[in-house]
Amino acid sequence: MRIVLSNIGTYGDIHPLIALAVELKRRGHVPVMALPAVYAPKIAPLGIEFHAIRPDIDPKNTVLVEMIYDVKKGTERGLRDFLFPVLRQTYDDLLEAATKPQRADLLLLGELNYAGPIVADVTGIPWASYVLAPLSFFSAFDPPVLPPYRRLSRADRAVPGMGRAMRRLARFATRRWPEPIYELRRKLGLPRGANPLFDAKHSPYLVLALFSRVLGTEQRDWPPNTQITGFCFYDAENGDASLPPHLEKFLAEGPAPIVFTLGSAAVLAAGRFFEHSARAAIKLGARAVLLIGKDERNRPRQELPPSVCVAEYAPYSALFSRAALVVHQGGVGTTAQCLRAGKPMLIMPYSHDQPDNARRMRRLKVSRTIQRGNYTPIRVARKIRKMLEEPTYARRAESVMRQIAHEDGTTTACDALEDLFRRHGKER
Repeated sequence: MRIVLSNIGTYGDIHPLIALAVELKRRGHVPVMALPAVYAPKIAPLGIEFHAIRPDIDPKNTVLVEMIYDVKKGTERGLRDFLFPVLRQTYDDLLEAATKPQRADLLLLGELNYAGPIVADVTGIPWASYVLAPLSFFSAFDPPVLPPYRRLSRADRAVPGMGRAMRRLARFATRRWPEPIYELRRKLGLPRGANPLFDAKHSPYLVLALFSRVLGTEQRDWPPNTQITGFCFYDAENGDASLPPHLEKFLAEGPAPIVFTLGSAAVLAAGRFFEHSARAAIKLGARAVLLIGKDERNRPRQELPPSVCVAEYAPYSALFSRAALVVHQGGVGTTAQCLRAGKPMLIMPYSHDQPDNARRMRRLKVSRTIQRGNYTPIRVARKIRKMLEEPTYARRAESVMRQIAHEDGTTTACDALEDLFRRHGKER
């Protein structure tokens, strides 16, 4: 089976695809990664075929990240100012990856690749789609937190019909956004099709929900061909999943630290997060690890004591299990690694799925939430102290960890893709 796996996004969007590609290759299939060019160095050491698709992502473009993570307009600007202006180029690149040097048997498409379903329609190649968090389904029966309208989420369980009202609101507010997609379909001689933001992004063959049931369960208004697989974990850097030597030494020399991280994207719009985090750790008298990324502006200006270790990057799978607590932005990939490690969390959400993920973790009783505007050393130290002193958080996190341990998202998803190929890929 030759299968093209494609999406556009951050590490959190791409890592699950890499996990699937590695397993598919192990099973004797031919995975082809069609991703922005910035990810080529991550794929090359794995010996997996790579095709670059546009738009590329500049990992140093802090202006773009700040724009995309704006609570009120971030999602709209990310789509209308970044993805949609080059939609035709994305289509051309993905079409080439799907047909050259030979035609693919199957496509696996992430929801941010809006050209993907169009390529599938034009070529007739069977395809599956995947989502990473329950927010992507916009269920009326499990309504998400909508970043621009967070206050509505307080009423979704108390007010009858609020979930349906929120779903209608989301569709109304975004009604003009997909026009470039409709226009491209028209130029290619295709019918207008269903709403790309809510409906057409889901495959009619198979929708993989690459998350655990502790995060969300099937709802009546999900696509009928949806399969929850569990999380798909991968976080190696250029094939290497080991910790930096200085960080390994730090961890070995003392008690479990508090880890402060903002993932791979929000770290480019960190503001004073790491400075405040260091001060909070010092105030607590706790050991801490700051994962600051490659932007030197994130390095705290104050002189740090030996109890605070700074690193640009570390694989979460190797680090979180050795932490006491993790403070992060609420991205689903980071959240999944915390759940897997059985560690309580303090979440400071930015936008997109992060506020919804934060609420789900709070309902699981494994986390607390602090808003960005309230992230000060005193408030952070106070929340962390309460969480560390209250054993309920640690016990609950360990309980959820045991549930996660029984899931194998990568195996389940690959089994589903092979079954789809047997049912539809050989019909062509």
